[in-house]
Amino acid sequence: MAEEFEIDLDDLQRRMDGAMHALRQEFASLRTGRASAAMVEPITVEAYGSATPLNQLGTVNVPEPRMLTINIWDRSLVGAAEKAIRESGLGINPVVDGTIIRLPIPELNEERRRELSKVAAQYAENARIAVRNVRRDGMDQLKKAKAEGMSEDDFKIWSDEVQKLTDAAIAAIDAALESKQGEIMQV
Repeated sequence: MAEEFEIDLDDLQRRMDGAMHALRQEFASLRTGRASAAMVEPITVEAYGSATPLNQLGTVNVPEPRMLTINIWDRSLVGAAEKAIRESGLGINPVVDGTIIRLPIPELNEERRRELSKVAAQYAENARIAVRNVRRDGMDQLKKAKAEGMSEDDFKIWSDEVQKLTDAAIAAIDAALESKQGEIMQV
């Protein structure tokens, strides 16, 4: 009886999903002219002797489409949080009111929208590359199994499965990019 070869499609799927998850996080950090709590996720503040994520030092709210507020729990950290926001590269001027930091989100001009759209496209391309690398790993597993005696028919069936996973992941990335670019470019 011929030896049975199994390729872990669940592992490949999980790794491709990981690339999609990373892409969503990168997209969330892009400032689109609309307030989102995810915008401040990458910001860390020097607090209590270590770099602490801003969203762990206070409550982040979106009271209106062009305003983000952060209610800092420890009054002594308000200055450090404001400084971290200014230095984050978000391009937003924080307004401090007691323990509340207001982040008014300015309108994006056409040039900045195009720039952000290109950045989003680059993020998507990086995710596609990650998915193709996972596909290559899967195909390498198949080639190894074929060298160890996997039948030509099994090789074809498994490689088609790996390609289906890849195609679905790339399609999801393309759809996410199209949606994000639409969000960026809408006036």
